Amino acid sequence: MRVGRFETHLLLDGYFRLDGGAMFGVVPRVLWEKTNPPDAQNRIELALGVLLVKAPGKNILIDTGIGNKGDGHFCKIYAVDRRPSIEESLEGVGLVPRDIDIVINTHFHFDHAGGDTTRQPNGEIVPTFPNALYCVQRKEWEAAMAPNERTRGSYLLENYEVLSKLGRLELLDGDTEIVPGIRIMLTPGHTEHHQSVLIQSEGKTLCFLGDLVPTSSHVQLPYIMGYDLLPLQTLETKRALLNRACEEDWLLVFQHDPRARMGRLEKSGAKYHVTLIGGS
Repeated sequence: MRVGRFETHLLLDGYFRLDGGAMFGVVPRVLWEKTNPPDAQNRIELALGVLLVKAPGKNILIDTGIGNKGDGHFCKIYAVDRRPSIEESLEGVGLVPRDIDIVINTHFHFDHAGGDTTRQPNGEIVPTFPNALYCVQRKEWEAAMAPNERTRGSYLLENYEVLSKLGRLELLDGDTEIVPGIRIMLTPGHTEHHQSVLIQSEGKTLCFLGDLVPTSSHVQLPYIMGYDLLPLQTLETKRALLNRACEEDWLLVFQHDPRARMGRLEKSGAKYHVTLIGGS
């Protein structure tokens, strides 16, 4: 899909599963299971969505999926299925990892930044995209480097520690324009320094929401993940962003939705309605 002068591609690093109750927080299972049926372990299927943006002279990835570093226990817990992997997805649009110039991470949780690095056959961990500069909020980086008991399961040092050591990390302080027309905006709630990405050109806007609104089911304001560190902040961030998306007719990317990857919003009373555009 074109967004003005930008060419965008919805890519995947495969699929995984998370607990449905954790994904929907206070919303009862009897409601969320209608659109997100759980398996026998109460897990729902989720996409490991990645967005490729071809900008003039630059190839930009937004998030990188889960990567190849999880052991058998990890992959079993999360039912990881990297078919297709991010490398295979890139090959499908005629690119290889060394063609990527910029990686933007919404945050450093393992299902968004796991693909930042790759474990080589000899065990060495290296950047997956050797020519890329990786962009994340400075305070997100600091939180990821010093996880606490609540966050330690989501922040895995092997996914990003080497980036700083090799000088491949650019730390951002608040809203930032990465290249003309591609802008980072802070969207706190899931993590305190979570960021989303706006792509704007020729009167069109696409928003990569990250974990602010992980699936199309989460557009309703009370649908907030139990994983969110600041759920009331998520509520207010969502309210402001989704109202703006309706008013300005944004195209929204639902990163973790395995079937509804992209859509537009309309609002009726207090409820939002999604018009889907394409599937997996």
